[in-house]
Amino acid sequence: MRSTRPAQWVLPLALASALTMTACSNSSDNSKGGGLSGSGGGETYKIAFEGPLSGDNQQLGINEVNAAELAIKQANESGDLGFKLELLRADDQGDPAIAPTAAAQVLQDDAVLGVVGPSFSGATNAVATTYGDADMAIISPSATNDTLSQSNYPTFHRVVPPDGLEGVQLAEFLAGKGYKKVVVIDDLSDYGKGVADIVQGALEKAGVTVQRLGVDAKTTDYGATATTVAGAGADAVFYGGYDAQAGQLARALQTAGFDGDKYTGNGGKSSVFTEGAGDAGDGWYFSCGCSDANTAPAAKDFTAAYKAEFNADPSTYSPEAYDATNAMIEAIKTAAKDGTPTRKAVSDAVDKLDYKGITTQVKFDETGELAESSQVINLFQQEGGVIKILGDIQEQ
Repeated sequence: MRSTRPAQWVLPLALASALTMTACSNSSDNSKGGGLSGSGGGETYKIAFEGPLSGDNQQLGINEVNAAELAIKQANESGDLGFKLELLRADDQGDPAIAPTAAAQVLQDDAVLGVVGPSFSGATNAVATTYGDADMAIISPSATNDTLSQSNYPTFHRVVPPDGLEGVQLAEFLAGKGYKKVVVIDDLSDYGKGVADIVQGALEKAGVTVQRLGVDAKTTDYGATATTVAGAGADAVFYGGYDAQAGQLARALQTAGFDGDKYTGNGGKSSVFTEGAGDAGDGWYFSCGCSDANTAPAAKDFTAAYKAEFNADPSTYSPEAYDATNAMIEAIKTAAKDGTPTRKAVSDAVDKLDYKGITTQVKFDETGELAESSQVINLFQQEGGVIKILGDIQEQ
């Protein structure tokens, strides 16, 4: 179990304001949780989802929140909880500047006992201390920046491998392809720059020449960047960033006539990339510490239930969000065995989880990471407008 932080901390202004307005309901013990506010029965508890539910990155949030909703619905229908669960949605748009307001929404509701999310690394960094000081367990289905598990956030957990593992294994794969020069681009975000740094370092260690570019995610014209890549004499390009921008880059590279191999990480793997890139996306490779629910045998029942519920296929990080939510449900059930569950009791139960999910064994070390044996990086490729899994990158 991780040590907790000192109590001295400064609330972000948005969070401080929200908590001040709700002081009457929270001032006695902000870590208690338990029951809907004013219900008095203590029989309905909430799990919050924090992630992008609007804005450019909302598709990832939709993939995840749908899975969380399905897990909660199935748990309620099972009839063996002994209480009822509800889902609270907190939209942070994947933006570190908005995340504190989303966290304030979560923390002011005494019925919330745990958080699935945040989805993005930057947003997680912005609120992990706040959640930790409130004894609120967080299980992210997709925040992969290495520093998250190195920052002593006492209640942080994730069900996906860190960028360090993904970046190193991808770089080893690239080096094994015999490339002499690779252009590495990042979008200046916590995630994008972090994974690009790791890829660059591992490539250079393997003797590959790297040309590095940084392009702000707010950029709307990638023409100049693509021209630079096409003129670099590189065998391949790697983009560290998110799906919408990766799609724009793909189109620009096609226009510029770049005929080398093209790669991106987990942030780029989504239908948003496919739609944005069009036929320019075909041939792109994606590394991701995620599974493919549509092909994995263990996810067969989940995929069928997801399709029936939402009339859509589960997509990137849907099965991971399902596992994160079910793991949180298990922790709440454990905490409820001793009476009314509290945030602290749920957090302690999350630390001790040993839950078999559809993507991995959910068992955390003291930093909130999965056991190394449970961390697998897969390689995907888009063909004919469909992103298909190729399998464990170490076996390719």
